[in-house]
Amino acid sequence: MTFFDGQKRLVLGALLSFHCFASLALEIRFEPVAESVYAYVGDIGPRSVRNEGLNANLGLLITSAGAVLIDSGATFRSAERIAEAVRKVTAQPIRWVINTGGQDHRWLGNGYFSAQGAEIIGHREAVADMRSRGGDQLAALRQLLGLAVDGTLATLPTRLIEGADGRLELGGTVVELRHRGGGHTPGDMLVWLPRQKVLFAGDIVYVDRLLAVLPVSSTRHWLAAFESIEELAPERIIPGHGQVTDLATARAQTRDYLVALRTHMKKAVDDGIDIGEAVRTFDARPFMHVLNARELMPGNANRVFLEVERE
Repeated sequence: MTFFDGQKRLVLGALLSFHCFASLALEIRFEPVAESVYAYVGDIGPRSVRNEGLNANLGLLITSAGAVLIDSGATFRSAERIAEAVRKVTAQPIRWVINTGGQDHRWLGNGYFSAQGAEIIGHREAVADMRSRGGDQLAALRQLLGLAVDGTLATLPTRLIEGADGRLELGGTVVELRHRGGGHTPGDMLVWLPRQKVLFAGDIVYVDRLLAVLPVSSTRHWLAAFESIEELAPERIIPGHGQVTDLATARAQTRDYLVALRTHMKKAVDDGIDIGEAVRTFDARPFMHVLNARELMPGNANRVFLEVERE
């Protein structure tokens, strides 16, 4: 092999490596859901280098005065990709960002959009959660993504929703916000578009993969939020994770699971059964068909037992 042959191989190898890296890059595409309403459906698997920590759904509402982005991504870099995807749908600038909760991929892209002049909107309870867990979230993303986290700043919402309900007119479009004490995280908030009858449920609804009960979760408030969804009777639901769905599927894969967990664990607590036995005897079979069920089921059951015990 000559020197030039060796150089050609090195160049070819570099090009192939670049192509492989590029093919793994996060691709965001907003698909239409209703008039002026779009959704990006993210990975339903775990956070990864490929999805840049953004394993969640996003929303987009286009108004005459600008675009409303629902959740801002996990990092400054993923926020840039989100902005690029929005530009493929509309020439309207992103003027408002609504954070549906305090999970990392709901709000850690805020800094990018704030620097572009967008107003960041969230619930007061979400801000408290962001302050509490933001440092740990950034550290975990740094461990996973390395330099891809550079530029990400924990930027909090500046327009806060107080109490249970909020009503905004953004670009002449009515957006209703509902908070029932949280759920997956303390600041979880529903985003309801009454004219289109479309609901962005954030992490109040999971389909296609099992929901995760965190140490900061409240399944009691979670079910109260789901009752609010029932009252709205949306035609389309964009869940926090999983495909755009309907109310029946959301009931089966989110509400029914939470009800089953709480009912079983309450009986166990009332009967004096210890936590190990309560977790072991929970009948998880109706919910084992969704992704991550085997991995998440024991921890979920454990945390719900402790929550019910405190009540």
